[in-house]
Amino acid sequence: MHRAIRVTTASCAGFYLFVYGVDRPETALYALFGPVALGILSPIPGSGRQRAAVILRALPVGLVLVTLGTVLAVHTWAAVLGMLVVGFALTFAAVAGPRPAGAAPGLQLFYILACFPPYAPDTLGARLAGLTLGVLLLAACEVYLLPTPPTATYRQSLADAVTIAGRAAAAAASGDRSAEGADDSADRLRETGRQLRLSRLPPAERPAGAGRADRALAQAGAAARRLLDQLAHLRHTPPTVSVVATATSGRGANADADATGQDTKAEADATGQGTKADAGAETDADAPSADLLGRVAALCEAIATALRTGRPPPRSGPPVLDAAMRDFQGLRITQATGPPQSVPPAPVLRRQSSVLALTESARILQTAVRVGLDGRRRPPIPPRELFWYADTPTYLLWWRRLTGHMTLRSVLFQNAVRTALGLGAARLVAGSLDLSHGFWVLLAVLTLGRPTAGGTWTAVRSALAGTLAGALATGTLLLVVGRHTDAYAAVLVPAMLAAFALGPLLGIAWAQALFTLVVSAAFAQIAPASWQLAEDRIVDVATGSAIGLLCGLLAWPAGARREVRRTMAALLRSCGPLITGTVEVLLATPPGTAPLPPTRPVLHRLRLAEAAYLQYRSEPGDRSEVSMDWHAVLITANHILLGAHWLPRFDLPERTVTPEATALARTAAGHLVLATDRVAAICAGEGPPPQPPAVPAYRSPTEVRGLSPLPALIDLEHWLNSLTAQLARIESSVPPGR
Repeated sequence: MHRAIRVTTASCAGFYLFVYGVDRPETALYALFGPVALGILSPIPGSGRQRAAVILRALPVGLVLVTLGTVLAVHTWAAVLGMLVVGFALTFAAVAGPRPAGAAPGLQLFYILACFPPYAPDTLGARLAGLTLGVLLLAACEVYLLPTPPTATYRQSLADAVTIAGRAAAAAASGDRSAEGADDSADRLRETGRQLRLSRLPPAERPAGAGRADRALAQAGAAARRLLDQLAHLRHTPPTVSVVATATSGRGANADADATGQDTKAEADATGQGTKADAGAETDADAPSADLLGRVAALCEAIATALRTGRPPPRSGPPVLDAAMRDFQGLRITQATGPPQSVPPAPVLRRQSSVLALTESARILQTAVRVGLDGRRRPPIPPRELFWYADTPTYLLWWRRLTGHMTLRSVLFQNAVRTALGLGAARLVAGSLDLSHGFWVLLAVLTLGRPTAGGTWTAVRSALAGTLAGALATGTLLLVVGRHTDAYAAVLVPAMLAAFALGPLLGIAWAQALFTLVVSAAFAQIAPASWQLAEDRIVDVATGSAIGLLCGLLAWPAGARREVRRTMAALLRSCGPLITGTVEVLLATPPGTAPLPPTRPVLHRLRLAEAAYLQYRSEPGDRSEVSMDWHAVLITANHILLGAHWLPRFDLPERTVTPEATALARTAAGHLVLATDRVAAICAGEGPPPQPPAVPAYRSPTEVRGLSPLPALIDLEHWLNSLTAQLARIESSVPPGR
């Protein structure tokens, strides 16, 4: 209702002024449709002030589009070619984030209005004046008339999550395990991480742009989620079970979950890991881990303060995590290479590995927040592959975003092509058949098109029924009232309020019926009209609906459903070489001689998969595949990327790994790659390959001295185990027989 009041006020104020005040019907038409285009047809997200800012930035673009449409209206083919270019460019602008995507439909309407006959370049000034006044009135109403209040910003949400992570790290450092339900409980930590998912954030607050600030804040959110999950894992179920054998067998989600501490709190308590006494014993046995957790807690507090104040966290100063992590790893190496009595027990070694992994997540979080709050170009930041954008010029960042989606595998590119072809075909048909009020044909294509053919048919069916009902009501009104424009002036305001307030609530049929009444009442005041105006409306909407439905059937009719399968499968398959390459780096003799595996292919496919997933989650209708945990696939790919970066960071001791340990680690990596390919085949809808054979049972550290006492291989073991458990959970989410 608030939006309906704002748009009606802005539209009618300019419309009545130019129709009855200065008698400029051409100007009045653009003053009316300017607010309707950007206020109703454009789902611009955000608060009142945020929407007003987007509307004002869209005004110059709208003026250019009206000018272009007025010039190209000289010939049908010129207007069609312009429609193809404008339709593609504005729809493809979704790569820039939700705000440009939201303004695109309204901007397309500006070109659509102007590109139809009569060819009247002498009216360009009147058109631009009406559009300018209407848009300025809408921006003013967004700010001052029943404005939408602001929501919590992404930085605020991230700061709150980091604060909770800091408290959990401090509790883990002190060995305090408070009652369930506290801020640092495992359930609370995991739920806090889930709240940072982009799907749970208001569209206006999502860091979806291509600039350094948005990229860095999005990366900070991913690092914070990972940190919270790692703290939840550490809180209830510190690893006490050997993981190579269970992680690489590919058997049973429950076994994998138990091995990585993903079981329930009851199971953790049953193993004796949930008591304060046990936690204190672990802390006493592993004081370096407690010290490192304390540094993570202090760093989280500093990061949260920086996010709230907007000042980047210091690059150096206490706590300096890089030095602390190297000292921690050096101590582990000293213990592992010393006399047998100095080697810590396996549970402590694995707990240290978990602490080191979450500390690396905190380090990534600190760096990402620093880049995001600063936003300026910086020298290369290690790891260079993760922060490649920090020293890249802004125009190159945008160019990379655009070219990365210029592929048939991108759902954003598919949407842009589908929309451009539909609008171009509609303009050609309307111009060739010389349809009266032919822009209604394009408006039907623009408003009724959906990413899937099924969704388009549902929208078209309802729209045609609503248009027919609205045309009958409008025809009756035109017959009864005749040319008494005062009656249409009285009808326009309540009709607009009803259409813009009730339409979104009652569905497409009601929206089309009421909007038919609105446009008829408006055009009847601009020029004499008869009941044939309602007939024209039916013909135009039916023509546009047929064109839109045909485009939906011919151009990617499945929407993102099929593309999300392809991109997720390609993403997982690209991760296989990264896994084996990371293992070879850690096993190389002497250390550091194996080249680091390339990560660019995985990063590129990850961006395409994220775009496909976001559209898939936004598509209404059938959810027959909703049981497939696509988000878990994205998390697994991120986990692989992070491990490939941080595992080779530390200097390995000059000590040859025993052949038995090397063979076991390579076998574990090979079976993980097979498991990855298996899940990729399931994602693609193919018949899954057979389960890989189980890895020979892994013996305890006292039996195989070449594997577990080396900290780097303990970290590798922990990484491989976590990945296989995640893949097992993804596979278990698929119903049997699918």
